[in-house]
Amino acid sequence: MVTTAKIINSVLITVAVFMGLKQGWAMVSASPKMTEMFGKWNFSPSGLKILGLVTICSALMILFSKTFVYGNVLMASTILLIIGFHLRDGDFRGVVIELPFLLLNLVIIYLKYPLPFKNIS
Repeated sequence: MVTTAKIINSVLITVAVFMGLKQGWAMVSASPKMTEMFGKWNFSPSGLKILGLVTICSALMILFSKTFVYGNVLMASTILLIIGFHLRDGDFRGVVIELPFLLLNLVIIYLKYPLPFKNIS
């Protein structure tokens, strides 16, 4: 039986995965906006690409039941890293922008994996 919570969680997961893939790809492809933001924190181009790959991997891990929690924790950790850099710079607007994405991952973990085939070996 599909409950409303499972439908809501599925939508939240879709949003989180889409945003993770989008932001991760922007980091890997060194988009000017990402290069500028991470450049002020002294990230090298290769460091930015590595963080982008971690973000993409964490987004993909969310899709599978066995790595669901690990993917969410990894994505929340990268968001927390960015929040820490914003706080260090005193950029509270940046913190406010990142907070909903951090909370999104925590809510997704709380609601658990929604698909019925979570025990497939």
